[in-house]
Amino acid sequence: MINIITFYRLQSTLVHFELLCLQVNDNNANMGFLLSKSMDANFKQQQEFMLHNARLQMERQMLMQNQMRERQMAMQVAWSREFLKYFGTFFTVATVGLTAGAIKRKKPALLAPIIPLGFVLAFQMDSAYGNLIYRMRGEAESIMMSEHNRLDLPHGTPTFDSIEKARRAKSSLAAFLEK
Repeated sequence: MINIITFYRLQSTLVHFELLCLQVNDNNANMGFLLSKSMDANFKQQQEFMLHNARLQMERQMLMQNQMRERQMAMQVAWSREFLKYFGTFFTVATVGLTAGAIKRKKPALLAPIIPLGFVLAFQMDSAYGNLIYRMRGEAESIMMSEHNRLDLPHGTPTFDSIEKARRAKSSLAAFLEK
């Protein structure tokens, strides 16, 4: 998942770059009588090249973040599978021990812990090898489509101005505390 702050930072950078290109282009139009047409065309090509590079950089950033997300998900599935090995062993030993104790002491109540442990084992198996991830993804997509208001951040999405305001407040506070 793309970090929302990184996405807005990249989007803001691209917008600032496009505005700078437009401003330079306007200034160039005002000084058009000083520049020849070939220099103007060359400058326009250079602007387009820089804009293309900025978009390419953003695309690469998004691809890199997606690859990092995929690696993190793979690590979570691997962790789930590893945990299942240990918990499955514990569950087997506990079940055999509790069953033997229940038979020896003739107390069927000793089998009660097997029920919640069985639910945990079933969940871990579903998480490690089942389709839990697909069901979770489907539910997440459903929430995003029909209950989008649940996803709103407190105080809304961070903007460049709100981040800058918080940074300035922290900077002035740090400077004040140092004195």
